[in-house]
Amino acid sequence: MLPGLAAAAAHRCSRLPLCCRAAARGSGDRQGLRNLVTFGSLSYMVPYSHPQICTVSQVKLYSTNVQKGQGLQTLKVEKRPSFDETAENIGAELKAPLKQEPLQVRVKAVLKKREYGSKYTQNNFITGVRAINEFCLKSSDLDQLRKIRRRSPHEDTESFTVYLRSDVEAKSLEVWGSPEALAREKKLRKEAEIEYRERLFRNQKILKEYRDFLGNTKPRSRTTSVFLKGPGKVVMVAICINGLNCFFKFLAWIYTGSASMFSEAIHSLSDTCNQGLLALGISKSVQTPDPTHPYGFSNMRYISSLISGVGIFMMGAGLSWYHGVMGLLHPQPMESLLWAYCILAGSLVSEGATLLVAVNELRRSAQAKGLSFYKYVMESRDPSTNVVLLEDTAAVLGVIIAASCMGLTSVTGNPLYDSLGSLGVGTLLGVVSAFLIYTNTEALLGRSIQPEQVQRLTEFLENDPSVRAIHDVKATDMGLGKVRFKAEVDFDGRVVTRSYLEKQDFDQLLQEIQEVKTPEELETFMLKHGENIIDTLGAEVDRLEKELKKRNPEIRHVDLEIL
Repeated sequence: MLPGLAAAAAHRCSRLPLCCRAAARGSGDRQGLRNLVTFGSLSYMVPYSHPQICTVSQVKLYSTNVQKGQGLQTLKVEKRPSFDETAENIGAELKAPLKQEPLQVRVKAVLKKREYGSKYTQNNFITGVRAINEFCLKSSDLDQLRKIRRRSPHEDTESFTVYLRSDVEAKSLEVWGSPEALAREKKLRKEAEIEYRERLFRNQKILKEYRDFLGNTKPRSRTTSVFLKGPGKVVMVAICINGLNCFFKFLAWIYTGSASMFSEAIHSLSDTCNQGLLALGISKSVQTPDPTHPYGFSNMRYISSLISGVGIFMMGAGLSWYHGVMGLLHPQPMESLLWAYCILAGSLVSEGATLLVAVNELRRSAQAKGLSFYKYVMESRDPSTNVVLLEDTAAVLGVIIAASCMGLTSVTGNPLYDSLGSLGVGTLLGVVSAFLIYTNTEALLGRSIQPEQVQRLTEFLENDPSVRAIHDVKATDMGLGKVRFKAEVDFDGRVVTRSYLEKQDFDQLLQEIQEVKTPEELETFMLKHGENIIDTLGAEVDRLEKELKKRNPEIRHVDLEIL
């Protein structure tokens, strides 16, 4: 029995630790327990679970017990089980099968990534009008499709009905049979639309001729009403007065042959033509925006003022310089200047009256904007009135220069003074035209509004709980007191989510969470509430845009981009 037991013990111990030691610290001595089983001349280390010392003839245990604070070591002999009992215990343990614990591996659940491709329109929404026009359907065809209520992008409606693009495409194929048949129908409808527009244009032309023949009995239009107040009134008064001045100055020049009078006549003619351009710009600027010009025609005032500045430079300054130089090179004697003085005096009074009307209008507009008169003029906030102001100022100064030079010519009899007066009027017109070209070009390039106003708008947005920060703020003056505001907004997702949760039934929400058991159910739950949270974020953007327009009526277009 002993050789077999020894062999089994050797086989068992080959898969176990060679030794197990317990080290204890005492008063500098090493203490421990070593278990050694001796079978004849063979020695094997036995696991720590059998702390017996076994020999063939006897079983004894030797231990050392050192108590703290004592330097003596006491050797104790304790009674242990007999050899037969120990052998039976070891044999039973060696025969017992090894316990193999099951291997547990944690697998991470990962949602499979979907490949959408370069073009994916299955979840797109389209309106009913677009479905009818693009897919050649009828209203009755749309009644059979799923209807979805979405938040409206328009200010006058809160929500509107849309359809899934995939449903509309499937319905169009069901109605027309094939994509080729649908394409043919689209082509036919496009040709019919072109023919309809041509007939509409012809009908509008015939209607206009009919109105011109019988007279237009429509009520006063908006275009006509703008010339009865504000800048339109100033421009119309200037056109009438400058037209009369131009007529009488040309008569005086024909009678006297004065170069200064010719410059003044050219000056009044250029003023009349330029103010006609201003009137055209004002009438165009109040037109209703259309699909081709979605932001309207308000910049037409700046464009007409810019053309007016170029016209003053070419017609007024250019001809005045030319006539003055010709007078210096070929001086001509002048006739009696009495009528010229009378016409200049009348022109001074009329131009002064027009200047007073323009000053009063600009002062009133500057007070409404909270700006000083000088700053309002320098920034060209009202281009049409600015042109009238500067032209009439130049006209008054030009009359004074022309009268002074003509007086010097009358006193000295030297016609060179009159030619110098023509050059002076041309230089004055050149300065005015340069200023008009510069200010209107700056306005057309997109000028920012006042920094104080931009700061006020930014602070309003930053004070909202759902906004973390505002970046890249741009506020552009579009003309006619209209402002376009754009900003990058960093929204607080927690506040937006809380705003969504405040509108939910928490009991139902908890029940939905408890029902989630699989990754597919979790995906469905997250997609449902994720889309609703995005809609809530869009509603927050709409709310901020409406409040901005309500607090600042001059803001007509607001673009808040989510950062």
